[in-house]
Amino acid sequence: MPQNAWNPKRERQYEHIKESLEERGANEDKAEEIAARTVNKERARSGEARQASRTSIEDISSERRGGLRSHSGSKGRTYAQLRNEARERGIKGRSRMSKAQLQRAVDAKKR
Repeated sequence: MPQNAWNPKRERQYEHIKESLEERGANEDKAEEIAARTVNKERARSGEARQASRTSIEDISSERRGGLRSHSGSKGRTYAQLRNEARERGIKGRSRMSKAQLQRAVDAKKR
């Protein structure tokens, strides 16, 4: 999905993010979407884009946010992330599960 407006650095960034997401189990379409959004946000933050949303400029950078909100933080994934992953994996009864129960169910389903 690299765009004409992207320079070679942004294309490499896109490919790196996409491959990283696919290695972690994201499907190709989702990986492409996240990679494109990340690259476009970085372009907006650095002034490469013609237009930039307020949140693209004022929010913390994608790189920093990814580190803060990653799956491997001190508390791990959020309840919402776990519930969405459980839905994607077809786990029944997820709406009544606690965060710990969701974590165990999702991890068991990965194997």
